[in-house]
Amino acid sequence: MSVLRVDHLKKYYGKGHPVVKALDGVSLTVEKGEFVAIVGTSGSGKSTLLHLLGGLDRATEGKVYVDGNDIFSMNDENLTIFRRRSVGFVFQSYNLIPILNVYENIVLPIELDGARVDEPYIDHIIGALGLREKIHSLPSSLSGGQQQRVAIARALATKPSILLADEPTGNLDSKTSQEVLILMKQMSDKFNQTMVMITHNEEIAQTADRVIRIEDGRIVSRSDTSGG
Repeated sequence: MSVLRVDHLKKYYGKGHPVVKALDGVSLTVEKGEFVAIVGTSGSGKSTLLHLLGGLDRATEGKVYVDGNDIFSMNDENLTIFRRRSVGFVFQSYNLIPILNVYENIVLPIELDGARVDEPYIDHIIGALGLREKIHSLPSSLSGGQQQRVAIARALATKPSILLADEPTGNLDSKTSQEVLILMKQMSDKFNQTMVMITHNEEIAQTADRVIRIEDGRIVSRSDTSGG
């Protein structure tokens, strides 16, 4: 079952000549529970694509469907609500709230939505990511790898339809990067969580089930991997 479907997605900047074609007719699907890596060099369009998949920006042309919902047909308010409930984000910079402890950071999106916290599920995530002894700690007391694990837990907390990761190991050393990627793969498998990760690193991409390569705003190759 497709969780994500992208049809002929275009994102152009500027008017007249030259027009910058950040994305130029991208189409793809991602299945339930699949972990997909989108690989490309700087300026290839991969970050633009991720922002459009998550409804952080709007396309010039084309459609993005998440769980069958046409996200660009929503007004800004409804898209914000949908994004909060159905899309999890993990960024390179962690984006944790410094005055909140680990547990408070993890459940913040749920509380902002006025929803009930599923305590057994949250506890399961915290345990799986090795954070149980850190739940009362502030982000400033954590290592980079621990902060990124908190960011992953926060992204999973709302049980999103899809988790989008933007260079999630960009601020980490190679050993910690590998540990975080292994955890992401385990979370995908354990919770049947659909994930899309962008990266410029070929080795990191091989952690995923499938690799999509993008250059000059277009998909140039697609390949299955062994999942790491």
